[in-house]
Parts: sequence; structure tokens; C-alpha cells
Amino acid sequence: MGAENPPRGPRVVMHDPRLLDPDQELVQRAGLSDAELSEIVRVLEAMRRWREAERAMSEASQRYMKLGETDMRALRFAIAAQRQGVVATPSLIAQYLGISTASVTKLLDRLAEGGHIRRLPHPTDRRSIAIEVTDETRRAARASVGRTHARRFDVIAALSPEQRDTVARFFDSLAATADPPADDAHGPAAH
Repeated sequence: MGAENPPRGPRVVMHDPRLLDPDQELVQRAGLSDAELSEIVRVLEAMRRWREAERAMSEASQRYMKLGETDMRALRFAIAAQRQGVVATPSLIAQYLGISTASVTKLLDRLAEGGHIRRLPHPTDRRSIAIEVTDETRRAARASVGRTHARRFDVIAALSPEQRDTVARFFDSLAATADPPADDAHGPAAH
């Protein structure tokens, strides 16, 4: 999938408002030159390629470790907590994943059955348990996900401080677009 095997047939453009929104119903382009619009579309296409690469990497890691996405996220959280000296508990995992504690119990049952975690007594709270990732799973996660993150770190480290600031502000602003504007609380369907 990807650059090696491009799709056959006509190329369908996914992010160019000149083609997808010619009447400017959604994207207002007044004041932007064709060159500026092309640069914006180039960034949007780069973001699409990044999402696709991220999805492919995530799927490959899941296949390698024979786990689902939520299970992988839970393991990454528990590994990060262990490295930082934080006791990973079912309630912390539930909070991080944004799921119920009942769902986390089922998730932890699967992970324990697969030999990925151990449930241990909590060191300071006898009403809770501590979740510990097994050495084998930690090594497998490091081999699959850790190396990719290290390469990403290197790419970001190669940027100048100003470029890193620009990229960080860009992603923060992009993340903020996920929240509907206060006057548009009903979402796109309301229009």
C-alpha cells in the first residue's frame, strides 16, 4: 500500500477546495493566490500521508503484538507509567483511554490472559491493584513502536528551535479544530 503500488485509474483529489468547494460554501479563499492555495493543499496532502503512515504503523504493531488498538494504547500507557515511577492502576488506564472501568477490567483480563501484564497488589492503596507490563511485552513494544518513535524524535531534533515552535503551534491549532465552535455546537449536520 502507498507509493509502491499507486491506485489505478483516475486520480481523485481529496483536499483542494478549488475542486471540492468551488462556490466557497465551506472554505473561504478570498485573498489567497493560486500559489498560496497550492501550498496549503500540499500541507493537507502531507498530513494525509502522515495519517496513512501512522495508521499503517499502528496496524503493523497491532499485528506484530497480536493486539487491538485499545489494548496497545493501554500497554503504551502502562509502560510509560512504569518508566516514570507511576503506579498504573485500572482507574488511571480507564481515565487515559476514556473508557469505563468495567471495559478496562475486560481489557486487562485479555492482556493478562495473553501474558502481557501482571496484576499486583498496589504498593500503597490496598483497595487498588497495580498493573505491570511483562518484560517480554515491553521488549516487543520497544522493538515495534519504540524504534519508530525514536526515528520521529530524530526528525524533530533536526529542526531549528523556531521550526519546532512553528510545528508545535501548528499541531496545537489543528487539534483545537476538533472542538466545534461555540456558535456551532450542533456540528455540520445542523447546516
